[in-house]
Amino acid sequence: VSFTYGGAGAEALSNIHFSVKKGQTVGIIGGTGSGKSTLVSLLARFYDATDGQIRIGGRDIRSYSREELRKMIGMVMQKAQLFSGTIRSNLLWGNPDATEEQLWHAIEVAQAADVVKGKEGGLDYVIEQGGRNLSGGQKQRLTIARAVVKDPEILILDDSASALDFATDARLRAALRNLQGNKTIFIVSQRTSSIQFADQILVMDDGQAVGLGTHEELLEN
Repeated sequence: VSFTYGGAGAEALSNIHFSVKKGQTVGIIGGTGSGKSTLVSLLARFYDATDGQIRIGGRDIRSYSREELRKMIGMVMQKAQLFSGTIRSNLLWGNPDATEEQLWHAIEVAQAADVVKGKEGGLDYVIEQGGRNLSGGQKQRLTIARAVVKDPEILILDDSASALDFATDARLRAALRNLQGNKTIFIVSQRTSSIQFADQILVMDDGQAVGLGTHEELLEN
């Protein structure tokens, strides 16, 4: 796959090629501007590849309706977005039919239980527009919980744990590994520790894949 932003001369991504088995975790690492976020944005069809194909289940993703595709994918962006309303109403954006049990399961996975229990009213705590009355780490955990509530086949975390301390990040990764349903997970990060457990790690530099393998293989070469 290659991709050029409209009006830009240089390619943002050049000849990226890899395959992922269902249920695998893929880490994507690289410096600022290396193309990490652009790559996962193509997966969710925020943009379409200029050249090449992305396939899910053997099908070109352009053959799925956007609605079908968005149902399959849960994406947590680098900048956590919350809406004015309660914690509960924000989580229900992921799945309007979620039960109390499903909400709390997602909250536990996202390491946000202490956040919710520490707020007056718990799930009914009122969030201000943009989450102004929450810290960066609290917002990130709640947006991860919202994606887990959705129960997608493919979960994309785009540098969405950057505000978490290392211990919380480690607990989050362990919980994600234990999620039910054979989920395929993409984790974009600038922290090696966040992705070293992944089944494969893609190293990006200036829009190109300069390494692909396990943590141990990449250390070797």
